[in-house]
Amino acid sequence: FRSLKVVLCISSTRKGRLLATFERCWQRLCASYSILHSIVRLQGRNLINMLANRVMATLSTKSPPSKVMLAYGLFLTAALSVYHFVANGEFSAILTLAVMLQCLGFALLAVQVILTGSCTGISARALALDAWALLFRLSSTLWLHGYLPVDASGDFVYQAVDVVSLMLVMWLLNACLNEKKHTYQKEEDTFPIFPVVLVCLLLGAVFHADMNARPIFDTFWMTGLFVSTVAVLPQLWLISRTGGKVEPLTSHYIAAMAFSRALSGMFMWHARVDITCEPWVQGYNHAIWVILGAHALHLLLLGDFGYYYLKTMMAKGLTAQLDLVQDCCV
Repeated sequence: FRSLKVVLCISSTRKGRLLATFERCWQRLCASYSILHSIVRLQGRNLINMLANRVMATLSTKSPPSKVMLAYGLFLTAALSVYHFVANGEFSAILTLAVMLQCLGFALLAVQVILTGSCTGISARALALDAWALLFRLSSTLWLHGYLPVDASGDFVYQAVDVVSLMLVMWLLNACLNEKKHTYQKEEDTFPIFPVVLVCLLLGAVFHADMNARPIFDTFWMTGLFVSTVAVLPQLWLISRTGGKVEPLTSHYIAAMAFSRALSGMFMWHARVDITCEPWVQGYNHAIWVILGAHALHLLLLGDFGYYYLKTMMAKGLTAQLDLVQDCCV
């Protein structure tokens, strides 16, 4: 018994020492995490301040390249601000950043129209599809929460950015069809869009998820995804019928839409286990694979464009005109 008591005493002493050591390590780990978190937030603020100063410095310049850099600077400042101060670094904020990139694309088109006074090279039919896609999506996200980011940016910022995008698209459509219609290439912009919207609506009714638990608005959200996926086709059609030349800001607009789709696809892949539907086959979630397939299709449609875009930008800079015909022949 004395031996047993000695063993128990030694064991309890070691246990106490181990617990004390573990407690000290845990306290140091928590302190290190707090310091690291503070450093990251401080660096984020410093980066935002630096970008804001760069943006303000470009306001005094008048050249188109500076306007392009101003647009990108404003986007980066806004994106970092939303990510750090609204979403608190949550991964779901990537979905908000995706719609912000889309808004940047429309803003770049607006800058092109303002700087050149012309709508040449811009497809009004592509813009019309973008407007339909935004309307379908907003019909769900303005009052339902099934397809919103779960962080604080999904409370207001996500929807507000989509509303701004819709306003920009409507302004661009007015410029193409009314104010600057003499510069709009109506004869070449002939891609049929109404059958596309109808087919997308039918596919949305068949393949929709049930995140809103309201079949009509689940259908509208899925329809908006399908329409936005193929909205680039009229723009590519117009480019092919006008010699393959793409104005710098038009190419940036198309690239911004592709990057937006890539970010959205990353979020959907991450959230694939959370997206549900009424399965046709027990145990098989068709909705998430349709959603991921739509994202992949968009990137596939822009595969060739993306290659020549990156090649041209790296060789000639952000203000270079993209010539798809000449680049394809090289």
